[in-house]
Order: sequence, then structure tokens, then C-alpha cells
Amino acid sequence: MKDNITVSVSSIHGTKHFSFGKKTRHTFKFISGMIFIGILLAAGIIYYLLNDAEFSKLKLRELENKSSSLSKEITSLTALKISLEQDLSEREERMQLVSDRLGDLENLLGMNNNDGKLESRLDTATINSSIRVAMLTQIPSGPPVKNARTSSGYGKRIHPVTGVMKYHRGQDFAVNTGTPIYAPADGAIEAIRPSNKGSGNFLRILHSYGFSSSYSHLSKFVVKKGDFIKKGDLIAYSGNSGLTSGPHLHYEVRFIGRPLNPKPFLDWNVDKFDTIFKNVRGIRWESLVDKIELRVSHQLQLSSQKAAQLTDTSK
Repeated sequence: MKDNITVSVSSIHGTKHFSFGKKTRHTFKFISGMIFIGILLAAGIIYYLLNDAEFSKLKLRELENKSSSLSKEITSLTALKISLEQDLSEREERMQLVSDRLGDLENLLGMNNNDGKLESRLDTATINSSIRVAMLTQIPSGPPVKNARTSSGYGKRIHPVTGVMKYHRGQDFAVNTGTPIYAPADGAIEAIRPSNKGSGNFLRILHSYGFSSSYSHLSKFVVKKGDFIKKGDLIAYSGNSGLTSGPHLHYEVRFIGRPLNPKPFLDWNVDKFDTIFKNVRGIRWESLVDKIELRVSHQLQLSSQKAAQLTDTSK
């Protein structure tokens, strides 16, 4: 009986006694231990789940922040994409405008290169236009007086004063005394000769490539010998000096001293650029154009290299 435990429970109905032996006690302890271990395991699982839930919440917040950041970045990139597309569209429109205007320039220059690459077409058009500008500014082109009537052309004629048949080596413009005379090309004043005989007050300009132009019967000089002048500069005023029947300008164009008919040079401009090659014989125009083209290409190449160097140093 020592190994038994008796539990008495009293109530209004009486007292009841419960007796637990050694085996029952071991069973009860075992069950209690298992329950305790179960409680500990449950507590551990609950603790782990709570920590995992907190960690998941932190991860969720982190993902939400990243999502918000990515959304803002996507919005920014979308705006940038729209801006780049607009810029690209504007650039394409400008490129098309450049291509169209380049086509107009090519037509003006008499070029047929509309199917080539834009860069190649630009290079060719630039060289061609530069050649024309160089020639039209350094070789006499256009009239030296404005809106003047031609009174006598180049060739044989009867001199209006002497009445003798003589070769007229220039072109006469019927202008009043004091009419401004402008340089038809860049150059240097080679000669100034005041006189009351023959050609009267005389001026000669030395231009590039062996060309020269001269002006006779002047009333007044504006420049001096040795002056460098540009196309369009005022050089003198017309008059009635020397052997003449009235006020006019006698204008001559020469190549290495040989007189040329001034009319093709008077009519020479960008729109009629090629006419000079057909109308003025005895000049190796092809060789001259090749030399100018070589020089222009060299200058353009140097300009491109200089621009590239400036771009590199500015970075």
C-alpha cells in the first residue's frame, strides 16, 4: 500500500476515494512530460512562425519600396523615351529638310547625286559650291557698273573719234561722269595712271590665276597702287578723260596679258557657271578647276580636323 496514492473527493453526496498505483503514476508522469514537451514544441513553433511572419513583413515592405522605386524609374524612362522619340522625329524632319535643300543646291549646281549617302552628297556639294565661290570671287564676274547700257562691244569697229577701223579690245558702258565702279573680283591694284590722252585716267587690277581687269576714261580714283581689294569694293568713278567722244567706261578683261571678250565674264554667275568654259576659249579651265578643287578639299579637310581637335579638347 505504500506504493499507492489515495485521492479523496468529498461532496454532498458523500466521499469518494481514488487510488493510484505506481504504474498509474508513471503513466501520468509520462503523459505530463509529453504534454510539457508538446507545449514547448508548440511554443517554439509559434515563436518561429511569429519571427518568420515579421521577417516576411520586412521583406514585403522592402519589395514594396523597390516596386515604388521601379515604378518611378519606369515613369522616368517612359518620359525619356517619349522625349527621345520626339527629338528623333524632329531630327528626322530636319534631316529631310536638309536633304531637300541639298537636292535644290545639287540641282542649282547641276549635280545628279540624289541617290548617294547624305554625307557624301554634302561633301560633294560643299566642294562644288566652294569651287564656284572661289572662282566667282577671284576671277572677274559680273559688271563693274550697275544697270549700265553697253554702247560698244568687243571686236572690230570704227573708232567714234578717229573714224579708223580698229580692234576694240574691251566693252564700253554708257554711263555718266561720276558713276561708281566696283571691283568684279578680289585682287590687288597693279597700276594707276592719270592721263588726258588715249585711255585717260587708267586703272588695272591684278586678279588670281593670271587674270586682270582694266578701266579707262575715269574721273577719280578711290584706291591706290598696291591696295588689296575685295569683289564689290568701290575702286573709282567713271569720267570722260582721254580720247573719247563722251562719258563712258571702257572695261577690259585679260588673261596673261591676252585680251578676252568681257561679255562672257559679265554674264557669269552661279546660275550660268558652266557657260564660261564654253564661251571663253584658250584657257585650260579643266586644269584650273582641278587645282582649285584640290585646294578646297585640303582646306575643308583641315577645317574638319581642327573642328575635331576642338571637340576633343572641350571634352
